[in-house]
Amino acid sequence: MELKIIVAVDGHASCGKSTLARQLAKRLGYTYIDSGAMYRAVTLYLLDNHIDFRDKPQLLDALKHITITFRYNPDTGIPETMLNGKAVEEEIRSMRISNEVSPVSADKDVRAFLVSQQQEMGKKKGITMDGRDIGTVVFPHAELKIFLTSDEHVRAQRRFEELQAKGMSVTMEEVVHNLESRDYEDSHRVASPLYKAGDAVELDNTHLTEDQQLEFAYNLVKEKISELEKSVKI
Repeated sequence: MELKIIVAVDGHASCGKSTLARQLAKRLGYTYIDSGAMYRAVTLYLLDNHIDFRDKPQLLDALKHITITFRYNPDTGIPETMLNGKAVEEEIRSMRISNEVSPVSADKDVRAFLVSQQQEMGKKKGITMDGRDIGTVVFPHAELKIFLTSDEHVRAQRRFEELQAKGMSVTMEEVVHNLESRDYEDSHRVASPLYKAGDAVELDNTHLTEDQQLEFAYNLVKEKISELEKSVKI
């Protein structure tokens, strides 16, 4: 039986982290965990319940009432985010959440709450997880870390087309502003800022197709597993 590992995928907003991690998990037969969706779900709960995350007593009480799980959708072939038993995948991808998720995700109490859940999910290995601090904070000892990068204009165009395909009314200017704001906040926040782990493999997908990106990452996984299996035999 082949050794299973943890694959951590980090990078800026709209680099294609979720797409890569999801496709890689499917090809490997691993479990895919979308950490970004978890932060978006918390943000949705706070907004819907009119809770200001800066009000610490309110926030800490709210976190006690939040349960996030993932349910496989056989129609789409991907896991969907469930917030307290309700499917919220479409809601959490809206610009309404995109515009608010960075400051919420920067909160140390929110991060501690979700990081502990994510680490629990990874105990059995055989997972791919994407986010901003997976290889640096959540799984600093992950066997394989990938840091995705992409030209900012390409990222904006991809995000714009993604939202348009979902029927959401948004302008390119709004998308560009949102990405710039999230990049800055993610890189400068006090709690778990985004940065490339020293042992991460950088993958620039600006000029790559999804298939090319997947093939590159898949080969990295197989090489890492082969390397680890050889070390065990020695």
